[in-house]
Order: sequence, then structure tokens, then C-alpha cells
Amino acid sequence: MAEVLVYVDHVDGAVRKPTLELLTLARRIGDPVAVALGAGAANTAATLAEHGAVKVLTDEAAEYADYLVVPKVDALQAAVESVSAAGSLAAVLVPSSAEAKEIAARLALRIGSGVITDAVDVEAGDEGPVATQSVFAASYSTRTRVSKGTPVITVKPNSAPVEAAPAAGAVEALSVTFSAQATGTKVTGRTPRESTGRPELTEAAIVVSGGRGVNGSENFAIIEALADSLGAAVGASRAAVDAGWYPHTNQVGQTGKSVSPQLYIANGISGAIQHRAGMQTSKTIVAVNKDAEAPIFDLVDYGVVGDLFEIVPQLTEEIKTRKG
Repeated sequence: MAEVLVYVDHVDGAVRKPTLELLTLARRIGDPVAVALGAGAANTAATLAEHGAVKVLTDEAAEYADYLVVPKVDALQAAVESVSAAGSLAAVLVPSSAEAKEIAARLALRIGSGVITDAVDVEAGDEGPVATQSVFAASYSTRTRVSKGTPVITVKPNSAPVEAAPAAGAVEALSVTFSAQATGTKVTGRTPRESTGRPELTEAAIVVSGGRGVNGSENFAIIEALADSLGAAVGASRAAVDAGWYPHTNQVGQTGKSVSPQLYIANGISGAIQHRAGMQTSKTIVAVNKDAEAPIFDLVDYGVVGDLFEIVPQLTEEIKTRKG
């Protein structure tokens, strides 16, 4: 069977959830071979093997942390060449983060292939892997395949379940020769993101968002309370962010972050196309809005017409009661 390279997103050896989802998709089209780079790369092997990686290629060179994306592109190119020389390579799967999408584009250019971004599903096809994308603000779904070279596909978080599928997970050192461009842009400093204790927005299974109807930064406390009762991430519409009510890092939409959780709860959000583009692929959508004609109700699974300041606290208390 052909092999599938999976780029591993990890923090000091702790594998992030989107990578485990990629392994689920990779198993549909071939044997997953994980590529883990940077400090702690070797520590990812046990988790990756538990979720289906037949092999784990690792390199812990300092360049991956000291410089921007080019060293990682060099490493993935080396992995593509190594696997291709030994057998058949079906695809390269990469998480759809901002950095990883840049890596994917650069890699595709180097190996003379095509790139598909923000896929929500990947399956085997007669002429190679077929990716499903949600396009034009999720108004349409397309099925796409790369017609030349080895497909490089980035996949949105929450597009596949995390499934245990124990495999060998044999660890092999990846030999990488860094290009002259690899050290062109150096990282001079890092500032740790302040932790809220909530899940990462783009990876969360549940997202609770607030919009213009929240009517002030102080009122986002009721949105946060509902999110905390569900173990959810907190999002915000562009109107709320532009008003200074919530940080831009939490913006959901075309000019913010794209999310695809199992459950998305929109509170006081009208449902402008800009916002819908960032959340319309959510599996179940619930909206609370006092305007019965709000566009958000055109795409919801469940809609509540009413004052969010009355409904959201009641919902929070009901959830706490049922959990307690």
C-alpha cells in the first residue's frame, strides 16, 4: 500500500489534536508516516503509533525553532524524496493552520505538485486522493484532486474523528540538509500566549460566540459562563471585536479564524456572510437572537428567538444543573 506523509503539529512532544485527525484520514488512503520536527519530536512516537502511524520520521535540529518555515519545508521535502525513493507516496497531509498552509504551498511548489487547502474530508479515488472543500462561504461543497505530482492537502481541524489504531510507529531519523534560504529569517523572541484555561478556538469541539447583541465587553461574561459550563472555547464576531469588546484572536469569520466544531452557539450574531464563512461547516449550529429575521437563522439547526440576556443565563444554569 502507498504511504501518506503526515506533518505533526506538536508542542515539545505533546501531539495536538488536528494531527491525530490527519492520521484517521491518512489511513483511508494509505499507510501513515508521521514527520515530527523540533524539540521533543522523538517523544511524539508513542502517541502517533497509538493512532496509526506505521513509521515516525524525526529530526530535532535547532533550526526549526530558531528560524521561520523554510527549515520545515526542507525537512518535508527530504521526507517526500525519501519515501518516494523507497516506494509509493500517495499524499502529504498537513493541518490547516496559518503556518502549516504556508509550508504546504512552498512544499508543493518545490516538488512540482498541486496543493489543496482547507479540506474538510479526504478519501481514496481511482486517480488519487479526493478532497472535499467547503467554498464560497460554505455555500458549495467541491470534490477536488491534484492532477499532477504528489497531492499536498491541508485539512481543517475537526474534520475527522480521533481514532485509536495501534501500529508499529517505528522511529527513524530524518536526514535533512538545510537550504541557503533556511536561515534567512531568524526568530528573535517569543511571548507566551496568556492562557484562559479554555480549549484552542480552532480545535475546540464546542464554540460559544457573542456578537453585536452582547452590547459591551462587560457582558461577554455571560458568554464565557456558558462556554465554561460546556468546556467550550469563546468566539466573537467581527462587530464585537471591532468595538473592542473581545480580543481579535477570538474573532470567527472570513477575516478571523475558521472553526468547524461539533457544536457552535451564536449569541447576538446577525449572521453576516463574513461571519458565516468562518463557522458554517460546524456540525450543529444553535443561534440566540431577538431578531426573528436575522440571516443566522437561515443556516441553524436550532434557533431561539429572544433576548440573549434572559436565555443564555438560563441555559447556563440548566447545563450546570444537569451536570451536577
